[in-house]
Amino acid sequence: MKQLRIPPLLVDIIQSSILVFDRVVFDSREACPGCGGLLSGYDTRKKQFAVTLKDNRPYPVHVFVKRFSCRRCGMICCADEPFYPDTRTGSPVVDLCRTLSITMPFHRTSAYLAQMGIIIDRGTVRNYAQGSFPEIPTTDLFGIHLPLAVVSLSTITATGEGGRIIGAEALAACGFPSAYRTAADIPCFPEKRDERNKQESDEER
Repeated sequence: MKQLRIPPLLVDIIQSSILVFDRVVFDSREACPGCGGLLSGYDTRKKQFAVTLKDNRPYPVHVFVKRFSCRRCGMICCADEPFYPDTRTGSPVVDLCRTLSITMPFHRTSAYLAQMGIIIDRGTVRNYAQGSFPEIPTTDLFGIHLPLAVVSLSTITATGEGGRIIGAEALAACGFPSAYRTAADIPCFPEKRDERNKQESDEER
C-alpha cells in the first residue's frame, strides 16, 4: 500500500491524545440515571479504549470504569466515561473516524489512522462515520479536518505533570460523550446481573 504523507507532528498529536488514556480510572457519577437514587460502588471494569501501534506491535489502551448499584431501584450503571453509548471504542477515535471520513473513503480513513498509529478496520470506520452521534467542534490542522477534542487532549498532555491526565480532565476535553444518550441507561436489575456479567466476561475474553 502506498504510504500516505502525514506530518510527523500530527502523528505525535494523535498518538499522545490516545495514549494519555492508558489505565486512567473513571469513577464518578452523581445519581442513578433511572430513578435519581443514591449510588453505591459495585465493581470496576477494564475496557479497551483503542488499539495503537507501539514498537510496530499492537498495543491495547485500556481504561477502568467503575460501576454503581442504585440503593433505591437496584439498577447497575457506569461512571461517566469517554465512550459514546453503544460503542466499544474511545470517543476521540470515533470522532477521528467521523471527521476524516468527510473528505476520504472509509478504507483510506482506516489506512490513514493506521499510519498515525491507530488500528481500526474499514467496517468499524464506516459504522462510526454513518452512525448517529452529536455534532462535535472541529479544527483544521496541517490542512486536515480534525476533532477539537484530539487537539485539546494533546495540549493537556503537554502541559500536565508527567503527561498524565485524570478522568475529569479527559471527560471535559472529550465533551462528556457518555452524556449523549438517545434513551435512559438500560436498567440492569438484580435478577439479570449474573446473566449480563457472564456475557461481558465472555466478550472481554
